[in-house]
Amino acid sequence: MRPARTEQVSHRAGMTKVDIQPAPHALSTADLRASGLTRGGIRRALASGNLVRLRRGTYATADTAEPCRRAASLHGRLACVSELARRGVFVRDRTTVHVHLPRTASRTPPPGDAVVHRDRIRRQVHPRSLSVDVWDALLHAVRCQDPRAAVATLDSALHHRLLRNDELDEFFAELPRRYRRLRRLLDARCESGPETFVRLMLRTLGCRYRPQAVIDGVGRVDFLVDGWLIVECDSRAHHGDAVAQRSDRRRDLAAATRGFVVLRLLAEDIMWRPDVVLAALRGAVAGGPRTGRIGAPGAIGAGTGGFGL
Repeated sequence: MRPARTEQVSHRAGMTKVDIQPAPHALSTADLRASGLTRGGIRRALASGNLVRLRRGTYATADTAEPCRRAASLHGRLACVSELARRGVFVRDRTTVHVHLPRTASRTPPPGDAVVHRDRIRRQVHPRSLSVDVWDALLHAVRCQDPRAAVATLDSALHHRLLRNDELDEFFAELPRRYRRLRRLLDARCESGPETFVRLMLRTLGCRYRPQAVIDGVGRVDFLVDGWLIVECDSRAHHGDAVAQRSDRRRDLAAATRGFVVLRLLAEDIMWRPDVVLAALRGAVAGGPRTGRIGAPGAIGAGTGGFGL
């Protein structure tokens, strides 16, 4: 939850400040009237787009995220992967809105484009909040995704400090026992979801790997594998323009000059064509030297075997 802030809603007399609770939040008609808006002012704010009607008697400011509005229209709160995506946490699939409804809510099935959660909320939020606490969103997401995607989401939450390592005992205690095996797979050093997927593949292959390794003359790379193979996870957002691609190619030249081999993987392939990516990693590792060149054994993450899921 972000700190409390003051929003402004327009009406004929000018901009009236509305004191509201930590966003995202809803405003009732009484809230707006108490802030100084008349009924005519509310109508004008709606017409101008400065105010949005969520449902009868319930409103939000214009900057309220669309998924939050959708959840409120269903008399619920944004939850699970939808709330995590809003907060910037990695989730693999964000095409469907996930909504938490109280157990006392109507059992009428929601529209087909919504996934409803009705389980008990562990951490209470402000009564007018339009989203669940990140703790509950993470609990939802672990159960709602496949194990590898769940690990990627938890890595992201740890990396962004929305979940702390010293909270993991409590967190996994609130999940069914079968999910607790995921804990040993977490690594907050991964800076993106695709990096987590690749890390799990390297672990499956039994490779020695170092995430976010720094190599003299090259810089920081996503993974240094077995001391000689550099694996980079390229997304369109960070590697799609000509400037970024030129920089990447020059880094590759610098790496080759120093005897490293570079394998660049597309994020979309990592997430949606994992068998192809795993085969490429297996082939690259099998064709390389048998001994690593750099990195103390204690500094390189080691993993063997499968996911055990």
